[in-house]
Amino acid sequence: MKRPSSSATILLLSAASLFGAAPQVAHADAGAAAAAATKVAGGGISATLKNMDYRYFVAGGVCAATSHGITTPVDVVKTRMQANPEVYNKGMSHALVDILKTDGPSALLGGLGPTVVGYGIEGAMKFGVYEVLKPVFKSLLAGLVSAKRDTTAAAFIAASVVAGAVASVLLCPMESARIRIVTDENYSDDGLLTALPKLIRDDGGVAALFGGLWAMLSKQVPYTMAKQVSFDVVAGMLYAALSSKSASSDDLKWIVSVLSAFVASLFACVFSQPGDMILTETYKGDVGSKSFFGVVGDIYGRGGPAEFFRGTGARIVHVGLIITSQLVIYDIVKQLLGLPATGSH
Repeated sequence: MKRPSSSATILLLSAASLFGAAPQVAHADAGAAAAAATKVAGGGISATLKNMDYRYFVAGGVCAATSHGITTPVDVVKTRMQANPEVYNKGMSHALVDILKTDGPSALLGGLGPTVVGYGIEGAMKFGVYEVLKPVFKSLLAGLVSAKRDTTAAAFIAASVVAGAVASVLLCPMESARIRIVTDENYSDDGLLTALPKLIRDDGGVAALFGGLWAMLSKQVPYTMAKQVSFDVVAGMLYAALSSKSASSDDLKWIVSVLSAFVASLFACVFSQPGDMILTETYKGDVGSKSFFGVVGDIYGRGGPAEFFRGTGARIVHVGLIITSQLVIYDIVKQLLGLPATGSH
């Protein structure tokens, strides 16, 4: 029988780790990985819970729900600017004034419910899956390349891609509701519980909630990769620098968290801005009316590559607030739950 390929083994181990197989397969060869994955299938949910540290999921859910919730007004302005550039074309401050004059202060809280619930679930899975898969990919890659090569960064990237994809599937229905509430007058008075069934009815079934999945992936995977990996790497570098200077990392750990989070926000904004534009354009009207590449073509046709970066200024403020607060909260909650600060170990 043919031995599984290396790429197949990677996927196999990723799935296996979520069911508690990481310890058994971390240093296995391709054939042993397949056998371990088969064994895992009968392990059941109890093995999953035993080997997954719930604290990462709790910290991720708390930080994502909080950070996205408090920045909802900024997100409303940014989304309106992207969805209606012909109306809101004079910058963020003018857009804010126009929204307040036209729709009142309550409009700035549009989509708050879907935002908190959706990003709470998404954050829990994104941070949790990322932390669970990091050691799995690191062990796997260490067995596939020369022992002299450091596979840490590659493992972090691989884990972040998988985590971003998982989170995208979970977030898609909530984001469908949020963007429709913010951009469609027919949904402006709806909350999460009324918007979701209304979307299902208006757009032709449950599948309509996932009509923007490819657009969601185009935003969330680069966003997750840039945010998670840069936060880990920058924090690790800062702690290493403090160690070499014989400085007390405990006294400066909050400065490390804030600086690392700020740098991560810049990377995440730049990497995910085109995907964010695609996502907003996808949900602007009937989600199923255009293909993913059709939406990309429309955006490009309006102004070339620069059009994908419309609203970047507003988004830098938005993403900067979200990620800086999110990652600092994540570190705080982790430490309250008995986990070490990011990059300190």
